[in-house]
Amino acid sequence: MDNGIGALLGGFQNKLAALKEEAAALRVEAQSGGGLVTATATGDGQLVAVRIAPSACDDPELLEDLVLAAVNEALRRGQAEGARKLASLTAGLPLPPGLIPGL
Repeated sequence: MDNGIGALLGGFQNKLAALKEEAAALRVEAQSGGGLVTATATGDGQLVAVRIAPSACDDPELLEDLVLAAVNEALRRGQAEGARKLASLTAGLPLPPGLIPGL
């Protein structure tokens, strides 16, 4: 492989690894029930925290719905933000879908 292409690919891989680390370190929050439940997720789609207000525990069925809503929204936000960061690396490149996981 030509050294120029090898260097280009190496640089791309280094930037991709750095952006993936940045996405994993990113934290996003989502709330449901007017703040009764708060979920925190990372940019790589990991749920890292759930906070539940004591008053939310009075109705178990409502609490289940609130937890699901907050968790799903936090995961969606985290993945969207992580994908946005990774997409900035490939902006303008004609890459086929699925070539780079997470994009």
